[in-house]
Amino acid sequence: MVLLSDEDNKTLGGVPPKAQTLGFGRTRLARELFNGRYRPGESLQLDRIATEHGMDNDSILRAFAEFQALGLVTLAGNFSAIVHSPNPKEMQEAYEIRAALEEIGGRTAARALKGNTAALQRELDAMRSAFRHSDLDSFVEHDVTFHRSILQASRNEVLLQVWDSLAVDLRIRGAIGKVLTDLREVVESHQPIVDALEKGRGREAGLLLRNHVETLSEYIRNSESDSGPHGALRSDLEGAKDVQRAFFPSQSLSIPCLSCETFYKPAQEIGGDYYDFFPLQEGRWGIAIGDVSGKGIGAALIMASLQASLRAQASHSHFDLSTLIRDVNRLVYESSPTHFFASLFYAEYEPATRMLKYVNAGHNPPIVLRPHEGQPQMFRLRSGGMPVGISPDSQFPTTTFQFEIDDLFVAYTDGITEVENSNGELWGERSLKKLLSSSSHRAPDQIIKCILDEVATFADRLPQRDDMTLVVMQVQPGCSV
Repeated sequence: MVLLSDEDNKTLGGVPPKAQTLGFGRTRLARELFNGRYRPGESLQLDRIATEHGMDNDSILRAFAEFQALGLVTLAGNFSAIVHSPNPKEMQEAYEIRAALEEIGGRTAARALKGNTAALQRELDAMRSAFRHSDLDSFVEHDVTFHRSILQASRNEVLLQVWDSLAVDLRIRGAIGKVLTDLREVVESHQPIVDALEKGRGREAGLLLRNHVETLSEYIRNSESDSGPHGALRSDLEGAKDVQRAFFPSQSLSIPCLSCETFYKPAQEIGGDYYDFFPLQEGRWGIAIGDVSGKGIGAALIMASLQASLRAQASHSHFDLSTLIRDVNRLVYESSPTHFFASLFYAEYEPATRMLKYVNAGHNPPIVLRPHEGQPQMFRLRSGGMPVGISPDSQFPTTTFQFEIDDLFVAYTDGITEVENSNGELWGERSLKKLLSSSSHRAPDQIIKCILDEVATFADRLPQRDDMTLVVMQVQPGCSV
């Protein structure tokens, strides 16, 4: 039994202590069934289980009726039940449906919760307290209340009916034991949801809720045994990592008169960040960096589609980047689920003239540093359009930038600037610019090392929350203007 600490041994959300005890017993029982404490085929005497978990006969029977609906047990005579193995395919499908439910719920609840998220914040603070005290029972009850409250605020009875028919509350209770190594990240992933709802940003809140559920689902899969279907899944993930690595440019590629260093680290096995550079006609080079919404397998698939579309369109003989990215946007929009989009910076560089033409579709502005009498000049290649994949009719203006010898080009994804410390503070673009101002004399590989060292110190060993990508290039002499 996981005991409550003195601080948390209080009424939970106004629920009487006896009801709390029954709820915690049901939580522990669900966790044990989902985590394999009981062997498939084993017969359980419900009165003994009830005594062990502090439950009465009525509550234990109701709990096992729910477990039976999930296919975990079959109720038998003599107040007993036979244990079954969880169905991995059914469990995965349930999480996919839950992700969609939460996205819709977050979008529609934002209006009601704008400026009115104090109750959600209390639930999150209670989760943090339970995490600090290793109190899984209390944690999971606050977790259930948090997510169900958002659905209730949406006032969509259909969502609640589907939620109940899937027994999502029970699944949350049962799955918590599978994510212990990632529990801190699970806890903290709730804060951006609260922040988005507080500001009434429904689309953002919906995407964050979907990402939360999809990430949780991946953590659960990763925690499963390496045998049987779970071993096959792990093998598939390893294969997917190899495939994704092949999407990135070969280290043997080099753009004339540009020294280039890159860094990429996904938050999970595979991710949705993207960078690329490739030769084009007439001596030009394509340079790209992007960030697909979400994480994991879904984001990686969209990233692969984006790369393929961009390369295919860029290979055509034209010089109009606005048309090129408009075509890429249409292809990504038509081939992606509605909840996926991608920020994208795409440029075409001509070494002979050192001219860069670019489109910034909602991406973090790359920074150009130019040596200037001891204090470098700093230029930001700003966004001129929304991310690709949101609307089929988006427009993407083209801008030009003239490089000079020794200029440094630094492109990054928000996994760098949005690293958090233990106080929930972001490292931020200001910190990045400050570091770059003092490092403009360094080579690209040294700049990447400085950034990663600073970010790691700032995060102070907290787990990585988002994919991280850096592309640093420096203009070298030798190509005639």
